[in-house]
Amino acid sequence: MIAVGTSVHDQVLSVPPDGRRALLARVADAGLDHVVVADHVSFHGGTGFDGMVGAAAALATEDRVGVLIGVYQLALRHPMTVARALASLSELAPGRLTLGVGVGGEDRSEVSNCGVDPATRGRRIDEALTLLRRLATGEVVDHDGEFFRISAGAVLPAQSPPVPILIGGKSEATIRRTAEHGDGWLGMFVSARRFAEFVELIRKRADELGRPEPDRHGFEVWCGLAEDPATARELVAEKMQRLYKLPFEKFERLCPAGTPAQVADFLRPYVEAGARSLTLVPCSPSWQAGVDAVAEVRALLSP
Repeated sequence: MIAVGTSVHDQVLSVPPDGRRALLARVADAGLDHVVVADHVSFHGGTGFDGMVGAAAALATEDRVGVLIGVYQLALRHPMTVARALASLSELAPGRLTLGVGVGGEDRSEVSNCGVDPATRGRRIDEALTLLRRLATGEVVDHDGEFFRISAGAVLPAQSPPVPILIGGKSEATIRRTAEHGDGWLGMFVSARRFAEFVELIRKRADELGRPEPDRHGFEVWCGLAEDPATARELVAEKMQRLYKLPFEKFERLCPAGTPAQVADFLRPYVEAGARSLTLVPCSPSWQAGVDAVAEVRALLSP
């Protein structure tokens, strides 16, 4: 069965505790598998939400759902502190956290203001991923690399089970990075045809490396969900334009808007292309309506 989740990052840190409990209880009661929280330090003038803090809030509030951080701006952090946060969250909620890692860079000032050269962020992420894998085991790490130096560093206790890592993006580097470091790929803003191509390319690259095939592939999608398709489109267009500072027409082909049945029809080819999980970022008349609509999409996609 395909795992289906919903985004809660707009609400999980911005509502009072009673509201957060009500939101996550509704998600769990609806039978959804996970929630996603986003991560930005200072996006387009200051917008942000800390992915680790959001994950902790969700995991501690409701123990019937998993949490995906999608995607975490790893290039802006030191892997030692990230490994500590992951170890702590693994203790808090073993087996319920998944880390999505993105290259970022849509807002270059967000990167540079964190003291990182935007031109080097890809290499920085590769080095950080290598270190995260080693630190997750509890081993003592000595490392002298291009960006990071660690002397007899360890993060205990070891993650048990290890937190899965999904690699976000849609470049050639994403294919390589997923094959080398990831448990799967987290696609966004790609067609179902392109999704299938990526899954196959990642499989081939992992085979060449002699590494087990990463197969926990997921797809994250913005969508408008309402009984009136015109209303659904208006809701998702307004929200995306406000966040990305771009016309909705730039995204429209890959962001479905309509009834749950229409959105399920849009997503079905991604399941056929190899997606094991779907995460919807719903734009609906209310958060309650959004959760219920995503649950309906899940039911329509279930065998």
